[in-house]
Amino acid sequence: MSKPELAGRKEWIALGVLALPLLLVSMDVSVLYFAVPFISADLGVSATEQLWIFDIYGFVLAGLLITMGSLGDRIGRRRLLIFGAVGFGLASVAAAYAQNPEQLIAARALLGIGGATLMPSTLALIRNMFHDPKQRSKAIAFWSAVMMGGITLGPVLGGFLLEHFWWGSVFLINTPAMILLLVLAPILLPEFKTPAGGRFDLLGSVLSLAAVLPVIWGIKEIAANGASMLPVVAIVAGLLFGVLFVQRQRTAAYPMVDLSMFRNRAFSGSLAANTVGTLALVGNAVFLTQYLQLVHGLSPLKAALWSLAPSVLVGGAAPLATALANKMDRAYVIGGAFVLAASGYAVLTQVHVDSSLAVPLAGAGLLAAGLVMVMTLVTEAVVGSVAPERAGSASAVMETCSEFGGALGIAILGSIGTAAYRADLPSDLPAGVAAPGREGLPAATAAAAHLPAQLADTVLTTARHAFTHSMNVVAVVGTLLLLTTAVLATLTLRGTTHPTPTQTPEPAPEEADLTPAL
Repeated sequence: MSKPELAGRKEWIALGVLALPLLLVSMDVSVLYFAVPFISADLGVSATEQLWIFDIYGFVLAGLLITMGSLGDRIGRRRLLIFGAVGFGLASVAAAYAQNPEQLIAARALLGIGGATLMPSTLALIRNMFHDPKQRSKAIAFWSAVMMGGITLGPVLGGFLLEHFWWGSVFLINTPAMILLLVLAPILLPEFKTPAGGRFDLLGSVLSLAAVLPVIWGIKEIAANGASMLPVVAIVAGLLFGVLFVQRQRTAAYPMVDLSMFRNRAFSGSLAANTVGTLALVGNAVFLTQYLQLVHGLSPLKAALWSLAPSVLVGGAAPLATALANKMDRAYVIGGAFVLAASGYAVLTQVHVDSSLAVPLAGAGLLAAGLVMVMTLVTEAVVGSVAPERAGSASAVMETCSEFGGALGIAILGSIGTAAYRADLPSDLPAGVAAPGREGLPAATAAAAHLPAQLADTVLTTARHAFTHSMNVVAVVGTLLLLTTAVLATLTLRGTTHPTPTQTPEPAPEEADLTPAL
């Protein structure tokens, strides 16, 4: 077998171009953290509308990832990337100048559509530009670092912009980068699409949307408000649509997702590891943010700046994972990375109300470093284990699993933390504080603001101790989960390689048939 063609300077410069949309899409997940009070004051946003402004982006993004990954395989990944950049840029302007909550919610939904076109396209193009496994590993390590960097930098950038400009600036910052992408993409990025993509599966697209959206909404609703009939019904309905989607993919002439990919241990095992990793990472972020702001009393901007401290460890995690995987079976590196992440959770079991900031930040740094190593290697495994023409749909499936993992992290670890928090509260809380106090530390803090100083101090001290206890319980659960996953991932992925199933197809000059296949 001939050696894969090595990427040159143009491909590495093109990788930098791909970082632009990835950075902005990942930042949009968290950039609103500080802007909501300003938006609420300016537009008169209700509590329900505020939730939709936050959540609609992630819902639409998750629901359309599989559709857009499949569409990119058919019409061309660069073309879809450019379409997405135009849509993302225009939606950013619309969000920045929204005149009422409804317009802002609609603009955020359009941003989600744009994000769904951009994310699988970036990873699929990396698969097509970097044929050599070692070069591809380095490229995906860079991709992982940019994605994590965007999520981390979002709150900091948002806080900086809001100190100097109006709230619309957190959206408008996207537009110059998208214009730059539109200029550079046709010059530096190659076009790739499946020569025999066939008709677009419209029914499959509708079924995937009907499967993903209700499940993610139901999980988040249960995490936020507890179990009730409507979210449970939504999850069940989504799972039923998921069964119909799988059946459709088995029988469709031109399926959106090639189900045979799941028979590959490198693919399916990596998807499972990625889902658990995202669950653990997002689940901890919820608690760490509250700990910094409500236990240590840091302002949102100071909390965001302190949360950058673990990036010292995280920055070298992806390259280290790639270097180690080039010297040994990557299954052992993934297992070791899960153990490293588990050690971070173990440190978090020692966090107390009066702990130095160094303790939670060190724990968070070890956790994030280990999980970035995992995500780098499993991303490379997912992309490298499929034929290049399937890279778009494979990337979309992986990113959809990440969305599910994040939702499960909030729901499962959040529910465990809430139960531990309530169990640790005394039964004799003052009247008027007992009900909000049991809802969580944010509600207890808000209720204490209306009490006499001495009583408020007692309530806050009690709630903070209960909250740190809940953090410790969640950390114990997280430690056990990650150690178990370390063993299972090592056994599942041991001996898997990085095949290149087919040579990358030459760009097809003919247009893909987008006639809906019903």
